[in-house]
Amino acid sequence: MARLFIAVDIPQRIKDDIVSTYLAIPGAKWVKEDQLHITLRFLGEPDAVTEEKIIFALNTISFPPFCIALKGCGYFPPRREPRILWIGINDQKNVTALQGKIERLLISAGISPDKRRFHPHVTISRLNNSPVNRVIDYLTNYSLFQSEPFYINEFCLYSSILRKEGACYTKEATFKLSNP
Repeated sequence: MARLFIAVDIPQRIKDDIVSTYLAIPGAKWVKEDQLHITLRFLGEPDAVTEEKIIFALNTISFPPFCIALKGCGYFPPRREPRILWIGINDQKNVTALQGKIERLLISAGISPDKRRFHPHVTISRLNNSPVNRVIDYLTNYSLFQSEPFYINEFCLYSSILRKEGACYTKEATFKLSNP
């Protein structure tokens, strides 16, 4: 069964900038360029009726388009062995507000609230026993990473099917942002 998530796409020129930072780190599985995005909400494996509720709720969104830039890098989980490398977002205010609005719409549609605190980012690598010194080198080299600003005027609902060679994403729906 497909897993669903809501995400903001990133322009190709920004994806190219991110991929240019990828280094050889043992145990690092870098995210494929075409799969780079900002996740707003993971939804799990809803049934067809719940998926329809999600799409209906997302079609009602009213939120103005905005501009962001990517900035810096870090890892999850904090204060423990790094498992995920990420690129951050310069001004998180609008992304966080959009995610909050989406969360409230989903809850009003009967979708269980997300238990995790939202931390806007772009996942760039999953780490499997990677040498900490190599991860620190990456974080040091790219701590000042900054993309050019880019415009967000839509978000998407994606399905993800896990395969042996990695996840396969399919865009299920696109939702345009517009001024309230």
